[in-house]
Amino acid sequence: MDPFGVLVGCALAVLALLVVASCLLRANRLDRLHVRTDAARAALFAALERRAVVARSVARHAGDESLRAVSARTETAPAPDREAAENDLGRLLHTLDRDGLPAALGAELSDAEQRVMIARRVYNDAVRDTLALRSRRLVRWLRLAGNAPTPGYFEIVEFDPEEAGPPSRARRAARVVLLDPDDRVLLFEGVDPARPGEPYWFTPGGGFEPGEDARAAAVRELAEETGLRLAPDELLGPVWRRSTVFGFDGGTIAADEEFFVARAELASVDTSGFTDLEVDTVLGHRWWSGEELRATEAVVYPRDLGALLGELPDGRWDGVTREVS
Repeated sequence: MDPFGVLVGCALAVLALLVVASCLLRANRLDRLHVRTDAARAALFAALERRAVVARSVARHAGDESLRAVSARTETAPAPDREAAENDLGRLLHTLDRDGLPAALGAELSDAEQRVMIARRVYNDAVRDTLALRSRRLVRWLRLAGNAPTPGYFEIVEFDPEEAGPPSRARRAARVVLLDPDDRVLLFEGVDPARPGEPYWFTPGGGFEPGEDARAAAVRELAEETGLRLAPDELLGPVWRRSTVFGFDGGTIAADEEFFVARAELASVDTSGFTDLEVDTVLGHRWWSGEELRATEAVVYPRDLGALLGELPDGRWDGVTREVS
């Protein structure tokens, strides 16, 4: 018997055992993470429902029909609209004059709001850990997640009930869906400084400067963030509009975003025009195909961008601006 062949055979057997053991350990950990995420989601929705019940009691006491209606809507809103409904309720409660509330009711409302904040963070932490493991190559290649659905962050603004504050800051923004000759889209990866553990991907773009319209803001932002300089009439759109409320760096922003389409071939992406804030919060960039976007478990905005790419106009636009989320 060839000693070398025996040695190779033993080494391969040991390697195979190590791979199997690693797969079993990861599959077991992934199963525990899915259980943890499901439990955290259930706790989050229980906290949200309790907040809505308390908010209705507050609305009855204050005679606030708007608060009552928004509270009720959170419990009946379909899944795609739930975050927006909860944000609406959060904003109303944040600006509520609480001085006239009975002490017990005011305390119950503050407790319900604090529980929502804690439950959302616990749930999103569980989602972050689950997505991190699901994104590992071995987990993806061997489909160790099985048929378990991909969890997603529950993104509502955290209005601290102990801190009174102004309503959300309105911000108009223009964004560019920049496609290369292979129909891949350029996305940046960034984080909220207040939540550095929850990265997400987004298209180039930013807020209007004084005197700008959407198209002018789009070409300026594109030049600053990528180095690509286009004339305003080289953009198609706005093909999409997205209205959202989100927290960023401790503040609350109500954004109205318009998306344009541009096609170009870039040898490299020049980010030297980034602002200081962008330097601190943008982690990197890459080109994504529609197939990669449809398969990814990363957080991407707009949502369902992979599917939306297939609906983009190729050289001509019909003048209709679609609402996206």
